[in-house]
Amino acid sequence: MPERYEVEKIRKESAARIQPFTDALLADKSVHVENLTIPGPRQRSLTVSVVRPIGGKSGGQPCIFYIHGGALVAANRFAGLDTSVVWAKEFNAISVSVEYGRAPECTGRQPAEDCYAALLWLGGKLSELGIDPDRLMMYGTSAGGGLAAATALMARDQGGPKLCGLFLECPMLDDRNDTVSAQQFSTGPFYNSTLNRFAWRCLLGERIGTSSVSEYESPARATDLSGLPPTFLDCASAEPFRDEILAFASKLWESGVIAELHVWPGGPHGYDRIAPSAPISVQARQARLAWIRRAFTRSL
Repeated sequence: MPERYEVEKIRKESAARIQPFTDALLADKSVHVENLTIPGPRQRSLTVSVVRPIGGKSGGQPCIFYIHGGALVAANRFAGLDTSVVWAKEFNAISVSVEYGRAPECTGRQPAEDCYAALLWLGGKLSELGIDPDRLMMYGTSAGGGLAAATALMARDQGGPKLCGLFLECPMLDDRNDTVSAQQFSTGPFYNSTLNRFAWRCLLGERIGTSSVSEYESPARATDLSGLPPTFLDCASAEPFRDEILAFASKLWESGVIAELHVWPGGPHGYDRIAPSAPISVQARQARLAWIRRAFTRSL
């Protein structure tokens, strides 16, 4: 069992980083944030936050279902959700973010099952929330990117809501940590493969790296990615996830899925948060918005 102290330390540091962005989101007068309690798996409820533009055209709006990062063990549904203000401005989009169960309290498929339960709830509320059913996108960052991929696989396999796009920002996809980039970046700022091994062990315990791990736990284990929606992937060149993301993109293409991949040179994991004004950060944000715009337009 992972050391409790280490998990709490990671959570405390993560919460301190997130809070200023959360405060800014909640204070922003261009959006309205509503917190809702919805049914979840395992006889427990889930909390989702719905971020709605104020003053824009209502009804038939695009929606981004957002899954936060935090190495599977830390952060909350507001981590990275400040970007919803940009999505509201650029696309008049509604954003929905779920508070999934974190490891080590929730293990195996449980975090992905929480995300899928929230996606199913959202799929049943599209009309009530004023969302265009043809413009529902799923977006995950880091650990949330891995959960987004797993949730998309569940939706494919179980007949879940139709997605117009799957956006995987520097996703955490593979528990095996055996790529060249994982070996290259075992130390370093913000996130590295040493911490990544710890995070996966929190989720999988002694099963980490074994053949008993499923694609709903570690999406890189999937052998067939056909049927997934058009997908965007990006990462930095100096981060441990680089090569598993490249492999996943190749598997998407092999499976006949439309996919766009960007590898931004020189940055570590989380580069756009560490140095938001750096040229690669600015270019990455522009590329992300351009792809989302195309994904929403294709569905009109």
